[in-house]
Amino acid sequence: MTKHYKKHLNYPFKEKKDIYKNLFLGLTISLGFSIILGSCKLGPEFQKAPVETPESYINYSLAPSEEINLLWWNLFDDNILDTLIAAALRNNKDVQIAASRLESAKINIGYTKADQYPSIGYGVGITGAGTSGTGAVSFGAVPEISWEIGFWGKYRRMNEAAQANYLATQYAQQTVQLGIVSTVASIYHTILASYDQLQIAESTLASRDSGLIIMHDKFEGGLISKMDLNQAQIQRDVAATVVPVYKRLIATNMNALNILLGDVPGDIQMGSAFYTRDYELDIPVGLPSELLTRRPDIRQSEAIYMAKNAQIGIAEALRWPSLSLTGLLGVASADLSGTTGLTYSLGASLFGPLFEFGKNKDRVSLAEQDAIVAMLQYQQTVLQAFREVEDALVNISTYREELFAQESRTYTAMESEDLAYIRYNEGSTTYLEVLEQQRQAFSSQLDLLTNRLNLINSYITLYKVLGGGWMLENEYDEYLKENTNN
Repeated sequence: MTKHYKKHLNYPFKEKKDIYKNLFLGLTISLGFSIILGSCKLGPEFQKAPVETPESYINYSLAPSEEINLLWWNLFDDNILDTLIAAALRNNKDVQIAASRLESAKINIGYTKADQYPSIGYGVGITGAGTSGTGAVSFGAVPEISWEIGFWGKYRRMNEAAQANYLATQYAQQTVQLGIVSTVASIYHTILASYDQLQIAESTLASRDSGLIIMHDKFEGGLISKMDLNQAQIQRDVAATVVPVYKRLIATNMNALNILLGDVPGDIQMGSAFYTRDYELDIPVGLPSELLTRRPDIRQSEAIYMAKNAQIGIAEALRWPSLSLTGLLGVASADLSGTTGLTYSLGASLFGPLFEFGKNKDRVSLAEQDAIVAMLQYQQTVLQAFREVEDALVNISTYREELFAQESRTYTAMESEDLAYIRYNEGSTTYLEVLEQQRQAFSSQLDLLTNRLNLINSYITLYKVLGGGWMLENEYDEYLKENTNN
């Protein structure tokens, strides 16, 4: 800086001291005033919604287990299923959408919180004016501070709402994870069961094709009637119509599984045959009261209620005045070659609603009703959760009973089919008995696999409705890391 400009910026010390003193005093008074008024918060403080939880589940008599938030699909002891679930958690589009929404909610906290603090801007300008032969140029550089102080805790309530919405979004992401894991496990086992059912149908079709050839030869030799031949043809066609049904189920479920994995339709490597798998799993149901903290959809609903409750305080604060502070401190010169001066200003204004025909009061009433709805939705979510757990438990119990009877039926039907052939060849019975025993054996084998699939899916549903299968962020990252290279 040249001596020329140093000369013009060298003001008396006392003048600058007075300016700084006035600015400091004004800002201190305003800050203290804002802190006192800003410490007030209008609106009700959040209180947990009252819910009644049963002491135990009706359809469960064992001692409750505490291990629920585990990687429960490991109970199937299937590395391929583990890999598929990890791929879905990593690549599924719904999971990625939920993660993006969570990041947006996190950013919104900082975005909302910034409203509590002063806004600092600046302005720089140069203007010139003059006549022929003469002229002057002026310069100004002014940083400006503006601060709207929300009395009555408006911004604090806004921050509460933003944080509650972030929690709701986080629990929504966990709900998506839980749903993805459960759906992948269910479709995977459905495909395995369909492969076994297809094998039974194809084996039955091959057997009936061979039997039809024999029956045709007997008919040509005059040993059986046309009716017996037609019945054999019908049974062969029944098996033939079932084969494409399971081919279709395999293909459509395979396509659905690929979409869950974030991939285009294609073949997927599957695990061991369905009939070799264990159908009895552990049931770590835990205590009913723990369901409120385990299920992410319940916690999401509660967080939404929390956000709506904070909105009441925001609506209340909007009925009352707000204080706006402005200040600037800068340098200006009437002429760049002349004297440069230090400029400053400090102002405050109070503004608020006066008469808006009940609009502000109605805004509060609307916020209160929204909070009531959110509370009732939370309570309804809790009730629905207990119902889903009870349904899953009773499904497991009844499918177990059904499976015991179904296994007995299948064994007996297959034995009766063999005996019917022997009796028919001996001439002790008609071919109609053979056909009936064929039908019973075929349908019982397919029904047995369906029953076993229903039981496994009931276990999967139970883990889902108990809130198991979603992971904390560190668990999620660790699980993906372990299965990335599989």
